[in-house]
Amino acid sequence: MSTAGTPDPTTFGTAVGGGGSQSPSGPAVVTLTMNPTIDLCWEVERLEATGKNRARVRSVAVGGGGINVARHVVRFGGRAIAVHTAGGEVGQRLDRLLDEEGIDHVAVGIDDDTREALVLFEAESRRSYHVVPPGPRLHEREGQRCLEVLERLVGSRPYVVASGSLPGGLPDDFYAAVARKVKEGGSRLILDTSGPALRAALAEGVFLFRCNRTEAESLTGQVVSGFDDARALNEHLLATGAAEIAVTTLGALGALCSTGRGHTELYAPPLPGEPLSDAGAGDSMVAALTTQLAAGADPVSACALGVATAAAAMLTPSTEPFDVDMALSLRSQVRTTPG
Repeated sequence: MSTAGTPDPTTFGTAVGGGGSQSPSGPAVVTLTMNPTIDLCWEVERLEATGKNRARVRSVAVGGGGINVARHVVRFGGRAIAVHTAGGEVGQRLDRLLDEEGIDHVAVGIDDDTREALVLFEAESRRSYHVVPPGPRLHEREGQRCLEVLERLVGSRPYVVASGSLPGGLPDDFYAAVARKVKEGGSRLILDTSGPALRAALAEGVFLFRCNRTEAESLTGQVVSGFDDARALNEHLLATGAAEIAVTTLGALGALCSTGRGHTELYAPPLPGEPLSDAGAGDSMVAALTTQLAAGADPVSACALGVATAAAAMLTPSTEPFDVDMALSLRSQVRTTPG
C-alpha cells in the first residue's frame, strides 16, 4: 500500500484490500477523490439542547464522492480502483478501512490531515445531520502527484469518475487538468462536482456531467424546478461541448438525460417506504450509471438504473449503503418519456 507522505510518486501502487468482493472480469472504473473523509456516524435517541446526549457508534466508514462511487460499483458487481489523498493518522486509518472493506485503492500522500465528518442520527425522528469540515489544504505538488497517478491508470480503463469537492490549495482548473489527462489517455471522464472547479472543467469538456438542482441553478443563475428548466441547461451543455452526455437530477421528480440523440425524461419510482436521507443519493446514482456504461449499456438505460438507485438510497438513514436488490426492483418502475 502507498502511505501518506510518500515523497516519490513513482512508488505509489494499487493497494489491494483483498478484493474478494470484486468481479474478476470486465474493465475497472477509476475514481478520483481529492477530499475524502472518515464518516463517524453516531446515534442518539433524541437530540437535546441541554445536558449530555448519550450516543452509540452506529458506523465508521470512509466517505467522499469518488470512494463512495467505487464502493457502489463493486456492490453492483463491477470493478473499481479508487485514487484518493491520505494524510496524517486519519489518512492511515482511511487506508486501513478501505483495505478491510476490500476496495482496490491508490493512496497519494499529503502533508495535512485527512478530514473526519460527523453524521448524527436521531432515532426518534429518524433524521440525520451531516456535519462536514472543509478538509486539508493541499500543496500544488500534491495535486500534481494525483494527476501523475491518474495518468498511469487511464487508457486501459475506459471510465474515470471525478466526484466530490476540491480541498483548499488546489487551483480552480484542477478538474480541467484531470479532464485533459483522461482524454489524452483515451478514457472518458464522468464529472460530479460543484463551484468554480466545475465551470473550469466544463470549459475543457467532459464525457458525462451529472448535476443536481443546486448545481444546475449555480450554472444558470435561475431556479431549476422541472424538466423544461433542466432541458435548457442540458441543451446548452451539449451545444457548447461542455459534455457529450448531460444528466440533471430533479429530486423526487427524477432526472433528465440528454445526448446528441435527444432528451429523455426519467421519472423517479414511488418509494415503498419513508424517505430518510438524501446524503448518498447522488454518489449512488453515479455508481449505478457508470457500472452500466462500463458494461456496454446505452446512456438512457444506465441513467434509469441510476434514478432507481438514488431512490433506494433515500430509504436508508444517514450515509448507510442502499439495498442493491431494492435498487434493481425499482428499476422497472422508472418511467421514461422522450423529452
